[in-house]
Amino acid sequence: MSATMADSIYDALSARIVAGELPAGEKLRQDHIAREFGTSHVPVREALLRLEAHGLAQSQPRRGMRVTALDPEEVREVIEMRVALETLALTHAIPRLTAGDLRAAEAARIACDAAEDMAEWELKNRAFHRTILTPCAMPRLLATIDDLHIASARHFHAHWRHKWVQRVDKDHAAILGAMQRRDGQAAVELLRRHLKRVR
Repeated sequence: MSATMADSIYDALSARIVAGELPAGEKLRQDHIAREFGTSHVPVREALLRLEAHGLAQSQPRRGMRVTALDPEEVREVIEMRVALETLALTHAIPRLTAGDLRAAEAARIACDAAEDMAEWELKNRAFHRTILTPCAMPRLLATIDDLHIASARHFHAHWRHKWVQRVDKDHAAILGAMQRRDGQAAVELLRRHLKRVR
C-alpha cells in the first residue's frame, strides 16, 4: 500500500516538475502533499527522496525540500550522455530484437507522430526511445537513461513548448527501418545523429 502510494505521489509530482507546473525553488511541503493525496507522511517522504535521487528536488538546510533549478549548461551534458548511453543500449538491443519488440517500436513511433500537443508528444517520444532500447536487457543502463530522459523533458518543456508543431519524425522512421533490417551499425549512427540534432 505504502509503496504504491509513494509511486503515485512520485509520478504526479515529477510530471508537474517536468511540465514546469512546480517551478524551480518551489517548496515541497510534506504536510500539504500528504493532505492532497490523503495519506501519511511516510509515502510522501519516500516520494520526495526519489525526486531528489532523480535530480528533480533538493533538500536544503533549514529550507526543506525544493524543486531544483534548470541549469542551461546541463543540456549539453545530458545530450552527450544520452548519445553515449543510448547508442550503447541500442548496440546491445539489436541482436536481441524479437518480432514483438519491433511491433512495439512501430506502435510507439506511430503514437509519437500522432501526438497533438507538446506534453503528449514528450511522453510518447520518451516511450519510443525507451521501447527501442529496452531489449538490451541492461537494467542499470536503462535506469540511467530514464533519468536523462527526465532531465531532457524538463528542458523540452521549458524551451520548446511554444515552438512545438505536430510532425512525422523521419529520424524515428529511419532508425526503426534500420532495426527491422537488423542493420545495427546504421541504426546506431542514425540514433547518434538524431540525438545530436536536439542540441
